[in-house]
Amino acid sequence: MAGPSPAPVVIGNRKLLLALPVLAAALAALAALAAHMARPKPALGLFTTLPVYWREAAELGDLLADQGEAPWPRRALERDYVLRPLDVLADGGRGDPLAGMRYLLMAQPRALSPAENVALDAWVRRGGHLLLFADPMLTAHSAFPLGDRRRPQEVVLLSPILRHWGLDLQFDDRQPAGERKAEIFGAEIPLDLPGRFALLPRAGGAAACTLKAEGVAAECALGRGRVLLLADAALLDGAAVDSSPREAALALLADRAFGAE
Repeated sequence: MAGPSPAPVVIGNRKLLLALPVLAAALAALAALAAHMARPKPALGLFTTLPVYWREAAELGDLLADQGEAPWPRRALERDYVLRPLDVLADGGRGDPLAGMRYLLMAQPRALSPAENVALDAWVRRGGHLLLFADPMLTAHSAFPLGDRRRPQEVVLLSPILRHWGLDLQFDDRQPAGERKAEIFGAEIPLDLPGRFALLPRAGGAAACTLKAEGVAAECALGRGRVLLLADAALLDGAAVDSSPREAALALLADRAFGAE
């Protein structure tokens, strides 16, 4: 037999029936939202030659004077992370730039020094999570001419660390140019002249890698850490007219790389 209905609360001449279970659920949801908002954002290291954190500028003063809106990748990432731009991954024994860092995004980075290769490999094995965009033929427009050091790295040069992890980055120069989309890890990713990863014979120190989307992406387990790699960087094109789809795709990739264990 059903129990008695909750007693009505009289307010003036009106009666309000308190739905206690519904009220309790609403309060619990508000408490969870408040806890989420109060939770500190994790730090995310950013190592890139692309205009992801700053827009392209001829001089440092131009960057500091720029009052325009930040590039969309920075805005998108800063919703969930505190970005920590990095100039180096190893500091010649004077300190460890990756110390205390759990997450790292590398997007079309410059070539790494031998010390940086060692430091990056050790960091991942200790439990670091890396999201790496490695484009063998960058298609994004730059304001700077070819050969200018301020221009983004056009051809990624990461063969030593990739081969150490058991991957070979390849490029088919016969493929047609032009942006297209591919579903990778549940996200619709724009691609333009992407590369392909191939698995090398496993050797000591190699990661356990699986290939996705015909080799455009790879996911590797290495020690206590993991690496998610994409052989293209068109997703991060800051010149996109409508960045919303790219923001959603970047969020999905970041969640895959930095999310639940």
